[in-house]
Amino acid sequence: MRLAHSPLHFGFARSIERLPGRRFQLLFGLAFAVAITCGAIVQAVAAEREIEDATGRKVTIGNTNRIVTIGGDITEIVYALGAGGRIIARDTTSSYPPEANAKPDVGYMRALSAEGVLSVKPDLIIAIEGSGPKDAITLLEAASVPIVIVPERRSGDSIIAKVRLIADILGETEKGNQIADTLTTKFKALETAVAKIPENQRKKAVFVMSLNGGKPLAAGHNTAADSMIALAGGINPMAEVEGYKPASDEALIAAAPEVVVMMNSQQGAPKPEVVFDSPALRATPAARDKALVAMDGLYLLGFGPRTADAARDLARALYPNLDLPEWPAAN
Repeated sequence: MRLAHSPLHFGFARSIERLPGRRFQLLFGLAFAVAITCGAIVQAVAAEREIEDATGRKVTIGNTNRIVTIGGDITEIVYALGAGGRIIARDTTSSYPPEANAKPDVGYMRALSAEGVLSVKPDLIIAIEGSGPKDAITLLEAASVPIVIVPERRSGDSIIAKVRLIADILGETEKGNQIADTLTTKFKALETAVAKIPENQRKKAVFVMSLNGGKPLAAGHNTAADSMIALAGGINPMAEVEGYKPASDEALIAAAPEVVVMMNSQQGAPKPEVVFDSPALRATPAARDKALVAMDGLYLLGFGPRTADAARDLARALYPNLDLPEWPAAN
């Protein structure tokens, strides 16, 4: 703030120089305090910006020093932007990077309490689309704290757009552009590599969320798993089903998956002898070859900054002889 060069402040200072010492000091101090306050207000107003979120709402963003992040991908992106120190709380799905686990947990992203989120006194809430329940989100939208709902799409382009949006929200545009450019390069390289796989050699890979009592909960169309299988050059034989649904023995046998993809659990990786003992999977080509791929759930399905790495790793597991692009591993 260049008060010394302002004609208004200079003239005011000259006029009060003639006053007695004590009175001069008081008036000059008051004038300086007023000038500083006005400058701070101007800077605060200038720092505010308007963001349109996934719901079409216009959200005015001001201070971003105390953030609550809802969604593992949101939290990862904030950390990747170098703003992890601003996160004061996160949801249960936000388990990466490891230091995120030290932050207070406001609950599962689809079972939030508005009071719990607001109790940590955030300046800003950033939540992935689909967070809920709806009543909790409505209460948060009605609160005085800005909440931005980030679009949930499952493609390389959508991740890049998500990074740019969050970077704009946080005032980290330059860093966001760097990450976006790196992701663009990775996704294009991966797309070029998997495009070389002949259609008749593409692996049928089914994603199994769980095996409750031997009954597989399989991923159909419009799921993160379906999108990830496509990014890795595979075919989801359960794509005619919408969402995650229990798969009958008949349906999985008819689908004839060549590979089963699953998530690691807290107990570790699923065991092939257990997975392929399920009647629904026992007669599949995947069981014959014991073809089971297990990966960390957030890494595989998070659709955050590490997704290109995860898709490449899945492609490598599906096609060991495929010439895939190389780049430094994700941290």
